[in-house]
Amino acid sequence: MSATIQPMQVFRHRVLPVLVSVLLAACGTPSASQSAAITASAVEPTRSVEPTRSVEPTAPVASSSPGGSPTVPPIAADPPALALETVADGLAAPIGITSAPGGWLLVNEQAGRVVAVHPERGDRAMTVDLTDRVLGEGERGLLGLVLHPAWPTEARAFVHYSDSNGDTVLSELTGSQDGDEAPVLDPATERVLLQVDQPFANHNGGQLAFGPDGHLWFGLGDGGSSGDPQGNGQNPSTLLGSILRLDISEAGAYRIPDDNPFADGGGAPEVYLYGLRNPWRFSFDPATDALWIADVGQNALEEIDRLDPQADAGANLGWNVMEASRCFADAGGCSSDGLILPVAEYGRDLGCSVTGGNVYRGGAIDGLGGWYLFSDYCSGLLFGVRSDTDGTGVAPRILLETGASISSFGTDENGELYVTDIGGGILSRIVAGG
Repeated sequence: MSATIQPMQVFRHRVLPVLVSVLLAACGTPSASQSAAITASAVEPTRSVEPTRSVEPTAPVASSSPGGSPTVPPIAADPPALALETVADGLAAPIGITSAPGGWLLVNEQAGRVVAVHPERGDRAMTVDLTDRVLGEGERGLLGLVLHPAWPTEARAFVHYSDSNGDTVLSELTGSQDGDEAPVLDPATERVLLQVDQPFANHNGGQLAFGPDGHLWFGLGDGGSSGDPQGNGQNPSTLLGSILRLDISEAGAYRIPDDNPFADGGGAPEVYLYGLRNPWRFSFDPATDALWIADVGQNALEEIDRLDPQADAGANLGWNVMEASRCFADAGGCSSDGLILPVAEYGRDLGCSVTGGNVYRGGAIDGLGGWYLFSDYCSGLLFGVRSDTDGTGVAPRILLETGASISSFGTDENGELYVTDIGGGILSRIVAGG
């Protein structure tokens, strides 16, 4: 008989705070000069449903052939020329993009606002303002946003932000969307689902996404500083340095899916993957269900990981034993046995902080289908890797020199790709180049 998880034991994971006195390089989530610290009162968790074990997750929703195997279009050997087309400017440190019905894109700004943008009509609206409870400075802020997959019938949304103490908060909000108007979320409906103490100011991760299994996936960095001094990456019993997988089928709380790898012990039950330094954006390929993770490096390498979200449950991605494909903790040598090595990586000659993207499955750019696109915040380079790449440590293709500080990728309802420039305050669409 499985035991239930008691409230306030799961919801608050504590680690000892440590002072940071050195400037760290390649720390992950970019900062922006226009971002200001917000002083806010703490948000107390509210509970209406005690977390329990979940029912079996829903089956993946990948497209299939009559025989049951995924049907994936062929991938061009060479991607086409690309360009960026501005669809909105004047945004304040935009760091996230979420698709909403009716052609809307929800852009979360670091300081705590979510601005709805309609790329085709040029309309804008305020979806929610959480600046009264978000600390939006450095690598902190409103780092993640996702709507329930059944939105607006199931009018629930989920946010990840840094609270006034700099600690991680995962919350649920309710809202509405009237016809083709922009979605609206009510800040007064906030229900805190999970809080995690952060020992340092950097490496907060941020991504929220619903997987093909219908569960909420949540990425957290290793807690910060340099070199993972607390060993969080290799400790599945902490939520730091991990990607979590939560069942949010009931409002106001989360459950542990029965098939989470540590549901019955050996690690924190929320943890699905571990060994990450700072996963700055991950996504699922809608054609294959593959999970793509961009993990920010320490001194030498930025990495892209590709996993099977079912077969790789409980996988160890290596940090801080390794930095991408190289030994880190022991420069004299280490073993990669049992670790997931990156499908692609690049060094300091091409950038210093990777920004994860998406596999392109839109229809507007001929020859781009099946390419995974991502960028580097420092260099502004837009990269591509074939999603069917075989092997590890593949060098990415440079597709475009953007000159932008790309902080996030996102897709619209048609699978077209967009990026945010945190420094320029711009939302752009990726289009075919000349």
